[in-house]
Amino acid sequence: MSQDHHATVEHLFRQEYGKVVALLTHKFGTSHLEQIEDATQDTFVKAMQVWAYKSVPDNPTAWLYRVASNRLIDVLRRDKKVDLHDTERLSQHSGIEQNGDPALDATLSDSQLKMIFACCHPALSKEHQIVLSLKLIGGFSNKELAEALLKKEEAVAKSFTRAKKKFREAVKMLKIPVEMGLQSRLFRVLQVVYLLFSEGYAATSGTLIVKRDICYEALRLALLMQQNTYCQHPNLEALIALMCFHASRFDARLDDEGALVTLEHQDRSKYNQELISIGMRHLERAGTHDRTPSKYHLEAARSYYHSTAKSFVETDWKNILYLYDLQLKLEPSPMVALHRIVAFAKIHGAEKALGELRQLEQKNDFTDQALYHAIKAELYFDLGKTKEQRAALEKAIALTENELVKAHYQKKMKT
Repeated sequence: MSQDHHATVEHLFRQEYGKVVALLTHKFGTSHLEQIEDATQDTFVKAMQVWAYKSVPDNPTAWLYRVASNRLIDVLRRDKKVDLHDTERLSQHSGIEQNGDPALDATLSDSQLKMIFACCHPALSKEHQIVLSLKLIGGFSNKELAEALLKKEEAVAKSFTRAKKKFREAVKMLKIPVEMGLQSRLFRVLQVVYLLFSEGYAATSGTLIVKRDICYEALRLALLMQQNTYCQHPNLEALIALMCFHASRFDARLDDEGALVTLEHQDRSKYNQELISIGMRHLERAGTHDRTPSKYHLEAARSYYHSTAKSFVETDWKNILYLYDLQLKLEPSPMVALHRIVAFAKIHGAEKALGELRQLEQKNDFTDQALYHAIKAELYFDLGKTKEQRAALEKAIALTENELVKAHYQKKMKT
């Protein structure tokens, strides 16, 4: 199978997996969740085999849904999990044409929104809500989830198994809760969408630095929520703004050879001004008034400064550092504190920043965090400590699983 076909199937997996799972769960109910997952995964394996010799269908969602649905019906019929007449009735409704189906288009967004709110059912713990959502909607692997949640893969796998059991007990059919019930789940859903976008924006593994399909899917879900009166909230507006500002810089993050370009060296003429303008409108609508700003407000504001600065030198690092300090005061986080070191160094210099980093080391274990060693290497570089810089870079390279980021660090080793 060619690399192009592999890339196509990987892209479609990211884009379509959550759609197919949501549609099947909406149709068959949560009691068959295990079989739905298996049928969906089997379908993607079949797609990889079939599409290697045939062209990708014009409507891959319809093809994947039709094949997965038929596969699931066969399994349920074999295992006698549903009545024979029910499977015959369901079979009649699963034969979707590859050229498109209005009924599929009409129920797709609705099913995904129902799925994500169902995953955030209050009977589930916060961790179970997030694990379920990212696995079933985002198609996250255990490794990606472990990175996003700062947990071990084994712990994530066990958590997912327990979460599915609780989900089947608490949720029978997918439905969007009304009014207060919906609002009570909103903040957790926003966190899921945020994590979905974050993994797409800074892919933890693979050969891409940005998985745009994940990012755009997260943005689409957020805009879908915005259409619901009871989801309209300043935090949602801030999250949309944040995603727009980040997405505006996509084209500048890689050079013509496909290598990673750091913020300092990005061609700012490649920044998408339309997305920046849209982000600014959402940020204005996200006014907190008497509310305490959320992490989405603070991160969106930082991204605004990066996206609108005329050059790296002219970046408003003072305000960016203030926003980091405010976020740490409102919601302490080791990773936010680690990112803050970069802004701190721009204002106070590498020597003081290294002192701040050492203080941070005493409170947190960053030994397995590639970013920690990369930041330390940058500070040593600024201080002219070549030996220490190389040692830190070697650790960052060893811990990095994204091939583009690893190549970037390896290039630094040679300079």
